[in-house]
Formats: sequence, structure tokens, C-alpha cells
Amino acid sequence: MTQSKYNRRSFLRGVAGAGAAAVAMPMVNFGSFKVFAADTAYSTRVLDVVNSVQVFDMLSILSPFKHMMTAAFSKNPKLSDAFEVKRDELDVLLASGVDVFHPAVGLGGDEAEGFIARMNAYAAEYPEHLQRIDSLEDLKTLKKGERIGYIVGIQNSDHFKSVDDVNQFYYMGQRVSQLTYNSQNLIGSGSTDRVDGGISDFGAAVVARMNELGMAVDVSHCGDQTTLDAFELSKKPVLITHSNVRALAEGHVRCKSDDAIRAMGKAGSVMGITGVRNFLSAKEPTTIETLVDHIDYVAKLVGIEHVGVGSDMDMNGYDDIPEPAYSALKAGYKSSYGFRDKIDADGFDHPKRIFDLADRMIVRGYSDDHIRLVLGENFKRVLGDIWVA
Repeated sequence: MTQSKYNRRSFLRGVAGAGAAAVAMPMVNFGSFKVFAADTAYSTRVLDVVNSVQVFDMLSILSPFKHMMTAAFSKNPKLSDAFEVKRDELDVLLASGVDVFHPAVGLGGDEAEGFIARMNAYAAEYPEHLQRIDSLEDLKTLKKGERIGYIVGIQNSDHFKSVDDVNQFYYMGQRVSQLTYNSQNLIGSGSTDRVDGGISDFGAAVVARMNELGMAVDVSHCGDQTTLDAFELSKKPVLITHSNVRALAEGHVRCKSDDAIRAMGKAGSVMGITGVRNFLSAKEPTTIETLVDHIDYVAKLVGIEHVGVGSDMDMNGYDDIPEPAYSALKAGYKSSYGFRDKIDADGFDHPKRIFDLADRMIVRGYSDDHIRLVLGENFKRVLGDIWVA
């Protein structure tokens, strides 16, 4: 199936430059037992555990995904429009319980510089509330509900035309790079390719340079052999920022095999579980409980120290994207993705989902220490291991 021009990888093609005016933002204040001004109340234990850890969502964009789709359908799409974070949207981010975001998208090589420039502009637009995270030291500047961080990454490495390009993008601020999106590139194969030949000689050199600089290798969308090759070649832990367990998702190609999960655990790495419905189960109902099943599985297979969160959605998920953009998004992927009527898992499709996840893990019998590992401490640890050049 031909990729639609409106999917996440290619909707920015032809998009013009980026720029935005600096805007001051008010501080967000939490209530004691409620988040936002919503009806949902959480237990003291849920609030305490979320507020006691720096929460990482290792794949979640800062601007609503519908901005991107609106820009894609406009006559004169602009990168600044697609990734703009408005004042009310920043309030939602600050109150979400998430402290560190990895707002990566799938791009072609010619789009990478503009995207990174737009990401870097966030810190200039909202200096009191947004911090680009280049190292663990930067995490010390964050404050729950007042200042959040973001890690610059890209869900593809098409922009690495030479090994030295890794250096260029590292110094522009990129700290995570997914080797491939769903399709073959110069480095390796994607999850929806018919044949996976693994990592090329050029790809091996790119991985080595990423290790040398301290840029994290991500294999979330990579094919099986490319994924395993990355763990074999890399001298540092390889991330799976956002993928799920294939054994629980009826063999879905975008999920990871037990062999890949074991390799991830052996490398001392972390796998972020997503809330994308078709990556969780081929059956209904598909809910936040199904997502916790995937956390359970990884924890039992390789240990609680190797599982985290990579929601793969914005604060409100995908299902609020208006038509015809919503259908165009689904049509932009191969049939193996198996989209259904809805994309988001029920109960994990809203800005308070981290609190609900903590609540569900408490019900499953997880200790507060283990919940903190999953919510953020695991990814914080492994990024510290990777980023030290």
C-alpha cells in the first residue's frame, strides 16, 4: 500500500520554515486531590507516587496531533503551525503529571533540520516552562507542574547521509534517533518491510558514531533483524521508546518479539509501552488494563527495571482528529497496521492518563517503588548510561 502524504512521516514534505513569537505563560497549580478542574479524583497514594518521580513519556508530541493534520490539509502548510503549542495546551502539558517528553515524529531526511529548529524554538518561546534536555544535569531544572523538559529526537535516520551527519545533528540538539521508520533506508529495514536484511555496513558505522557521541539508538519501528542487529552492534543500551509485546498483540509487526525483548533486557535497556489500540490487542475491549498487561509481560520476562511508558500520542490521543484527516492518517500506513474504528486504548486517551496508569498498577499490586521505575526512573537511568560520551 502506498504511503499517504498525510501520514506522520510525510505530512511535512514541502512545509515551509518555522517561527513563533515568545509568549509568557502563567504557572499551573494542582489541587490536593484533583488534577485539572475535572471530576475525576485520585487517591492520595496515586498523587503521591506521580508527584514523587520525574515521569518520562518517551514518545509523545507536545502539540496536539490535529495541528499537524490541519497543517497537512491547508493550502500553505507551515511547520510553525503544525507544531505550535498554544497557551492553553501548555497548561494541559504542565498539569499532565509528565515531566519529560520525547516529541519525535517520522520524517524524511530533508525535513530534519527544520523540525529540530522548531523543537529548539520551544525553549525560546516558553523559557520559564520548557527546557530542552541534553543531559541528566538538565533534569535538575524541572519542577513538577511548573517546568517540563523535552528530548529532541526523530523517528527515522534518513537525515544521516554520512556518518559525520550524526555529529552535526548531535550538536544541533538531537539526543535520540530511531534507525528506521517502517520502511527500508540506508541503515536498515522497517517493521513493515517484506524482507529484513538487518543493519548495513553504513548503519553499523552510524550506530558506532552515535555510541561515541552519546546519542541514543532507538529501534521502535525497526524490523526484527534490524532490531536484533542494533542490540548486537551497539556498545551502549538500545532504546525501544514506544512498542508493545507481539505475543499479546496477535503477532502485530510493529510490536517486539520475545527475542527482541530479551535482548533489550540483557542490554540493560528499557521498552516504552504505547497506548495505540492495534499495538495492544486485535480484540475488544482494548483498554488501559490491556496496556498494563503488556507492562506485566515485560516485567515478568526481563524485569521491572526494563519497562516504561512511550504513549505514542499527544495528550488527547488520535481519535479527536477531525475528518477527513483522521481517515487519511489511517490510510497512510500499510494494511499490516490493522487499524480499527478507534486508535486509542480506552482509558488512556486523555491528559490525566499517567495518574490512571499509576492507579491501575496499584490495583495490580505493584509497589510504589516499582511504579516509579515504570513511570520514569527506568528511562532516566538508561539515558544516563547512553548520554555519557
